[in-house]
Amino acid sequence: MAFTLYIVATPIGNLKDISERARQVLSSVPIVLSEDTRRTRILMSHLGISPQLISYHHHTSLARLKSILDLLVKHDMALVSDAGTPGINDPGGKLVAEAMRRFGEELRVVPVPGPCALVVAASVSGFPMDEFTFMGFPPHKKGRQNFFNQVAATSGSVVFYESPHRIVKALTALSERDPERLILVARELTKQFETLYRGSAISLAARLSSNPPPGEYVVVVSPRSYKE
Repeated sequence: MAFTLYIVATPIGNLKDISERARQVLSSVPIVLSEDTRRTRILMSHLGISPQLISYHHHTSLARLKSILDLLVKHDMALVSDAGTPGINDPGGKLVAEAMRRFGEELRVVPVPGPCALVVAASVSGFPMDEFTFMGFPPHKKGRQNFFNQVAATSGSVVFYESPHRIVKALTALSERDPERLILVARELTKQFETLYRGSAISLAARLSSNPPPGEYVVVVSPRSYKE
């Protein structure tokens, strides 16, 4: 008997961006796996539903993962991330891989597409995105310099995430390597204080250096050969 794991994209900020299909799926499954059940409960309350929420995150043990998969045999489930599309810079991929390995063709993995911060930022960058590299978050310490060396050496567009506490350091690192390379910095996408900053690496580093606003950041770096 086949059973189903739904991979459900959720809003990255604006709750109105939930799709009708996502609403239907989340209303139909008895169990929803989430990175942070407190954040997911806010979305469930907005939708007027109350499935059982089970925590699944980067620190979930193998024993805990096994117990989750044991439940999957009995109940269809949905997997959501804190925001956006599961499996993109979160532990969702590990769950899907382990479920596929264990259950094979008995398992249906069904994507329910929707918002994804990296795609949203890319769509408003104005840069060529026929070929791009997504690099997640830069390391905090070890490997950070190498991360930005890789960004600078990449010929196509690059997308990465950064925290408000390190966004200026990230822009400074980019400006030291390629000061005139064009960049889009997207802050708080789809939220009340959504802001787009666009310009050269050196100009944006200077612009945000004094007092970078709080929020979630996505950085889109243009191709090395791109000029305007």
